[in-house]
Amino acid sequence: MNTLLKILLLAVLVVLAFHFAPILLVPIVLLAAGLMALWITVSVAAIILLIVALALIAGLSPIWIPVLALVGLIALCRSGSRRAVARN
Repeated sequence: MNTLLKILLLAVLVVLAFHFAPILLVPIVLLAAGLMALWITVSVAAIILLIVALALIAGLSPIWIPVLALVGLIALCRSGSRRAVARN
């Protein structure tokens, strides 16, 4: 192919690319908007889930804090008795 024809073909392709750029940009913009909406939705859902979990933890704290202390005390006593048996 002649060099002049290559240059003319490239020039025509550049003109066509600039001509159709707005049409090609519409799906990209719509995709970006959809992804941002999905990101915002997931973020809000995660924040709401975190708030609910923290509220549940705070609401049940009168129950789980003494239970946790009791479990810790039992674990402490059991590990102490195992050490005493292991020494003999």
